[in-house]
Amino acid sequence: MALFRLPSNAPPALAPRGSGLVLRAPQMADFIQWSQLRESSRGFLTPWEPIWPSDDLTRSGFRRRLRRYAEDIADDKSYPFLIFREDTGALVGGITLANVRRGIVQAGTIGYWIGQPYARQGLMTAALRVLLPSLFGELHLHRVEAACIPTNVGSVRVLETAGFRREGLAKRYLCINGVWQDHYLYGLLHEYLQA
Repeated sequence: MALFRLPSNAPPALAPRGSGLVLRAPQMADFIQWSQLRESSRGFLTPWEPIWPSDDLTRSGFRRRLRRYAEDIADDKSYPFLIFREDTGALVGGITLANVRRGIVQAGTIGYWIGQPYARQGLMTAALRVLLPSLFGELHLHRVEAACIPTNVGSVRVLETAGFRREGLAKRYLCINGVWQDHYLYGLLHEYLQA
């Protein structure tokens, strides 16, 4: 079944760029910019995310996050990306491909966030359009999935504009901000990008 695994033992180091954006794995040097953007956007992000750990915005919490990311990348389970503006180097948000499944599935699930100062500017849609070819290309995925709360109109718009198709509604699917929330389920096949 080698056909359904990555060609080498080591996952590729992905750093796609385009549309004035650069996406790359988080590094310790990103801590200050990351923690400031997350803290200043806390009220904006809280309704759409799991409850943050008490040490989430600390340097040690970020270091622990990076260790987990490195393990997950090495195990081909998850691929986190921070999104930067190419011209200024400003961090605007993040996308994570998680729950990577191989074998007969070749799929993964994306989640994303954008800092409040950068919301409603089309940056997340642009970032997804930059990232998706790498997920289908270098990572050899067949399908990328996403889920969002039905009342998150901005996220629905991002996914549908990026080419995802709504496939259903999962009742009480994820625990968001301490409450089990219904979610729209979305899927994107490689063929959809070609259409």
